Amino acid sequence: MSRILNVASVAAVGMTAATMLLLAEPGFASDLAAEANLPAISLPGIDVPATAETADLSAASEELAAQDSDHEDDQTVAAPKQAPVTAESLAALVDATPNPATIDPELRCLAGAVYFESRGESLVGQLAVAHVVINRAKSGRFPTSLCGVVHQKSQFSFVRGGKMPAVRNAAQWDNAVAIAQIARDGSWKNNAPGALFFHARHVSPGWRKTRIAQIDNHIFYR
Repeated sequence: MSRILNVASVAAVGMTAATMLLLAEPGFASDLAAEANLPAISLPGIDVPATAETADLSAASEELAAQDSDHEDDQTVAAPKQAPVTAESLAALVDATPNPATIDPELRCLAGAVYFESRGESLVGQLAVAHVVINRAKSGRFPTSLCGVVHQKSQFSFVRGGKMPAVRNAAQWDNAVAIAQIARDGSWKNNAPGALFFHARHVSPGWRKTRIAQIDNHIFYR
């Protein structure tokens, strides 16, 4: 490769790829600096005379390196951590779930099961009871409506003469309605998944069923 190149020609063509290759030839950049009586600056692997063009190139290289660093930082941003599931947050969801202006019959039946079967249990336990009613309606082994499940003969002892008794505690009823909505919407994890049956812990019906969970004073099976 010819080594005939002066400062004027470098300025004329700019720092093209060909010029960079020529400057990379061993010893050539030093000779060019001496011929032009200019100080030399360093680029990676290349000894280049300090000209306006090389100064611009050096600044551009530093800018690109900074942009690459910023891009790498963007890619390594940690994903936000999911908040842990806690009983307190379920309570917050219950508080944030308003009672509808009109409670439809299906929701009323589901809330009735929650209220009369589990109003003394934790919210997690109440939710599990609500899901038993929903699971039964979907199973194909029980009536297909929530009211049909709740009023099925000999299934829920609080049903008397085909009717639910009167509600005595308004605050507990409001909680039951909220839990029924949360269960029906599937907006919270059920701690007894797939359960179709439950009984109080103090009784022993001798069921040959698969035990799923014990929550508060109830044991759940499928």
